[in-house]
Amino acid sequence: MGTSALLIACALLAGVAVAQRVVTVQSGPLVRTEGSHVTIWCNVTGYKEGVEQDFEWSMYLASAPEREIRIVSTAQPNYAYAVYAQRVNTKEIYVERLSRDSAMLHISKVQARDQGLFECYTPNTDGQYLGSYSARTNLTVITDSLTVTAPAQTLSKVEGDTLQLTCEVSRTTTQHTHLSVGWYLRSPEDPAAAPQELLTLSRDFVLRSGGPYRQRMAAGDLRLDKTSATAYRLTIHKLQPMDQGLLYCQAAEWIQDSDDSWFAMTRKQGDKTQLRIQPTDRDFSIQVSTERRSYGGEPLELRCTIEAQNVPERFFSVSWVFSSSPVAVVGPSAVPVLGPDYIAREAAGHMTVRKETTNIHLLKLQRLRPEDAGKYICRVTEREKTPTGDFIDRSKRSRNVQITVQHSVKSNITVSLSSNFSEVQEGDVVQLTCSVHSTTGPLSVIWQWTDKQGTGPTQELASVDRDGTVQHGPAYKERSSYGEIRVEKVRADTYSLSLYNALAGDEGQYRCTATEWLQTGTEPELSWDKIGEKSDTKTITVKTVESSFMVSASSRTPSVTYGDSFDLLCLVKPRHNPRVPTSVTWRFRPAGAGPDVEGQGEFKDLVTFTREGTLQWGEQLLGLGTRTTVDRSHANTNFRLSVTRAGRREAGTYQCSAVLWRRNYDNSWSRVANRTSNLLGISVLQPVSKLRVQKTNQSQVYLEDSRVRINCSITAQTVQDSQYAVLWYVRRAAGVEADELLLRIERSGAFEYGAYADEERLRRRVQAERLSPRLYALTLNRAESSDSGTYYCLVEEWLSYPDGAWYRLSRDSSGFTQVLVRQPEVRLQVEEAESNVTVEEAGSIRLGCSIPSQSSRDSRFSVSWYVERLEDEDNEDEPGEEERERECVFSIGHDAVFGNGNCSPTEEAGPNSRLQFERMTYDQYSLTIQEARPSDAGRYYCHVEEWLLNPRNAWYRLATNNSGFTIINVMQQVSTLQSVVCANDSLFYFVFFYPFPIFGILLIAMLLVRYKSRGNSKSQEGKNGAPLLWIKEPHLSYSPTCLDPPALSLHPGSVD
Repeated sequence: MGTSALLIACALLAGVAVAQRVVTVQSGPLVRTEGSHVTIWCNVTGYKEGVEQDFEWSMYLASAPEREIRIVSTAQPNYAYAVYAQRVNTKEIYVERLSRDSAMLHISKVQARDQGLFECYTPNTDGQYLGSYSARTNLTVITDSLTVTAPAQTLSKVEGDTLQLTCEVSRTTTQHTHLSVGWYLRSPEDPAAAPQELLTLSRDFVLRSGGPYRQRMAAGDLRLDKTSATAYRLTIHKLQPMDQGLLYCQAAEWIQDSDDSWFAMTRKQGDKTQLRIQPTDRDFSIQVSTERRSYGGEPLELRCTIEAQNVPERFFSVSWVFSSSPVAVVGPSAVPVLGPDYIAREAAGHMTVRKETTNIHLLKLQRLRPEDAGKYICRVTEREKTPTGDFIDRSKRSRNVQITVQHSVKSNITVSLSSNFSEVQEGDVVQLTCSVHSTTGPLSVIWQWTDKQGTGPTQELASVDRDGTVQHGPAYKERSSYGEIRVEKVRADTYSLSLYNALAGDEGQYRCTATEWLQTGTEPELSWDKIGEKSDTKTITVKTVESSFMVSASSRTPSVTYGDSFDLLCLVKPRHNPRVPTSVTWRFRPAGAGPDVEGQGEFKDLVTFTREGTLQWGEQLLGLGTRTTVDRSHANTNFRLSVTRAGRREAGTYQCSAVLWRRNYDNSWSRVANRTSNLLGISVLQPVSKLRVQKTNQSQVYLEDSRVRINCSITAQTVQDSQYAVLWYVRRAAGVEADELLLRIERSGAFEYGAYADEERLRRRVQAERLSPRLYALTLNRAESSDSGTYYCLVEEWLSYPDGAWYRLSRDSSGFTQVLVRQPEVRLQVEEAESNVTVEEAGSIRLGCSIPSQSSRDSRFSVSWYVERLEDEDNEDEPGEEERERECVFSIGHDAVFGNGNCSPTEEAGPNSRLQFERMTYDQYSLTIQEARPSDAGRYYCHVEEWLLNPRNAWYRLATNNSGFTIINVMQQVSTLQSVVCANDSLFYFVFFYPFPIFGILLIAMLLVRYKSRGNSKSQEGKNGAPLLWIKEPHLSYSPTCLDPPALSLHPGSVD
């Protein structure tokens, strides 16, 4: 137990450290029926992210569990073995990729031979093997034993009948399975449409119905009963036309997999039943009846009769309408709902609305009034409930019934409407007078308003009843409460309407309607009847202030220079009206903040003149150092914005915006109109540059180690406050791509060396100065030849914005100064006099070298002596020709080191040297050769090199020169034999030493040969039998000179 826990813990730790591949497949065993569609899913996890995984499916038969039969692969098209190749090619077996790491195997029609162990394998994509790469599941294929039996028949039913259908469902499966049985309806109008589910008994024995049939199932009109072990009966009560079509039974056999999910192994349908339903008659008709069409004061009775089948079981609602106005509505519950104009009348008992029978409705009006004359209509609506539980309405209306009402007293009134002005200004008073003539009874007046065209709704302003009581319309009550609307009864036949502070919305047609009344009846039931009504209209035009409201902006200086001032003027028309004040706002958008620039394309407020006359600054402020002032004229028509010391932040687009306000009757303010002026573009430009730099070209020549000075003079400037940045450039040679920056002097005086100064190590030698505000100088100390080039200065002129920031206005360059730094002029001279000197052998040879002229007093010299010897050589082509060979005798360098000159002497210096060097003065050198020999004869001359120290403390050779020739002849002494032999070591050894060993060796050799010949004298014979009588001489090789001893060599065969 402890070991298992340890292994599990190690596996978990390893899984945390390194991701392992895990392949999972749908758990088995999977039991499926033959011929059904089988799916098996496979997933892989723990692989390297971003790589799409491939899947390979194989199977193993129970008879051969070790033999793999390949089926299908997502990576290899020809993966399948022959037994599955045809089914894979015809797409009967295929793999559906669900995601990058998930796939599903499909077998459209599983066969009995497909039973076995299925394996899902995923090839490695991680570069290393870690985890599992395959998983297996078992598939069992059983025989399909499900049978569904239902007779094929055609039935005809009448709407409202009952239908019963039976379906036989059975199976003989040995596995534990469940059945689901359902009935479906396919519409005859659209065979391609999906079938409609009627009622289904699920595998869990739960009964459910399709959406449109839920209400009918709940009402008991739809049933499904299991009458036996295999019989299922469908019952539909109260058939409806929507039930018509093809009815069939469908059953499914379900099995529960190992993961507790249910799978439908097979589905089958029974034969279909053709059902036809004959609908019943649902139509109805309406008829309105009355005793007569003309009435005096008699009651009016109207009856609406509904003619239809089965009325009590249907739902009808009846609406009474008079001249397009609702009178009453009686619903299926027979409860009347009265219109707003008839509620008081019904409450007084002068009106009756009721349902007399199931199909007859009564409308009774007592004490008819003249306004009751008109057209009466009965509208009937049937509400029908659909199988889905929804309601649909079908409506019909009767013919118009024209009713006339006649009174014995007739009215002859006339109405005229007049006004003070037909066109008034906004804010003025609208005065209307309504005069009624030829009156006999009391009057009531109604004031109404509609739009100018008369097409809009009519609004009631106010009314005056028979008693003189004034009532304002709902839309004008609030306004009249503030005294803006006043209605008066001036006399018995004259009425007036006054609208103060006229609004633009008051424009339109005003109507005055006068009604004459007559009291009828006896006590205690007295009533007033309308005996006449007349009206007149008047059109009033209100001229709004905004119609002439205009705003424009102007400026005399659309373009200014930094530091200048500009004025902007905003003109508002018409003149100021105290009742309609104006607020004016100056707005600004900076330059470069176009509409496409996010967050910067909108105008922002600078300053606002409010309607109260106060000043309010906005969120946008102009630049620092800028002074902004605003003022307006006495008539409040001109608004000026002045900007002093304009800078870059003041450049942009200006706009003037004006808002027209109106004071309402409740002392609140309303925005009447908003106008925006034209755009004013103000450009704030940099001043025109007047910078000028002296452009005189010049050339200067300097010696090395001198001081080079170059001036840069500014001859003209833009303003007195200009500041300058000076850049010094050098151009080394023609054809160079770019000039090199030597030094930059900022306007603040700071120095910045260029890359060229670092490369050429000029930092320590270069010096920049400001001699005056407009004169700059560049100095190169200890000039070198590499400093030669063309120098010039580039001047940048800087000015300050009004807000204190600095900007570069212009640039100008100076003339070119050609600087040539050369080495000193060569003045080296060596004495060139020639001489001929003869010395005796073993004497001394004195050679002089005189330098009468040198290039610099700081020069140092390297002196070398050469000799050209004359040798006679035998030459067959040119007999007697002389060749001169140059040989270095002695050298001393400029650093006073022997042998450090421009050559290496053949005779090394030392205590035993025959050479003696001497420098008498700085320009006099001598060389003495002691113990002269004949071989010393030749032509001698001295070679002089002049060296100088450059500014970098390095020595360089400036010039060279040779002296004249001195011919040296050495006289040989007379020689004796003894002197010759003793003087030459080789000859001495050759005469006195070499002969003795040579003769000794010869003697020994002869004795040995002689001794050998005695012992063999009897047996030795010469050639051809004769005795050997002679001895060959030994081979002796020697040099004809006396430097080497003779070499004696005995070769084989030299002694015979």
